Amino acid sequence: MTKDSGRPISRPSAGSARSLLAVVVGGMIGTGLRLALDLAIPHADDAFPVSTIVINVAGAFALGLLVGRYWPTARDWVKAGLGPGLLGSFTTYSAFAVSLVALASADEWMLGVGYLAATVVLGLGAAWAGLRVGTPDATVIDEVSE
Repeated sequence: MTKDSGRPISRPSAGSARSLLAVVVGGMIGTGLRLALDLAIPHADDAFPVSTIVINVAGAFALGLLVGRYWPTARDWVKAGLGPGLLGSFTTYSAFAVSLVALASADEWMLGVGYLAATVVLGLGAAWAGLRVGTPDATVIDEVSE
């Protein structure tokens, strides 16, 4: 079986099918967890979106931890299920952006700027902390680099 170019058509491997299934299952779980937290920590459109920042910072930490601790030895389908699947659906840029637009629409500009800054700073800090905690030889790396 070939394309018009004469090159063979590659079929998805069993590994890519497993990765796709892992993303779907992880996505369902992550979406459910996100909804549960959004319902547990509700906020008005003109209030600070606590649930969104908690979710995004926790997800950044979790992904950093997983990358530092498990990514070097994890199977590709596990990485796909936990990264883009579970944590990709748990944390979303769209919820962050919608919260910013809602704050701006409610003329809460300073709260929006504070939310933007807090999300970036806390998200980067959480990802860094997750990598530090997740990397088994982090203390050795610090001692060698000094």
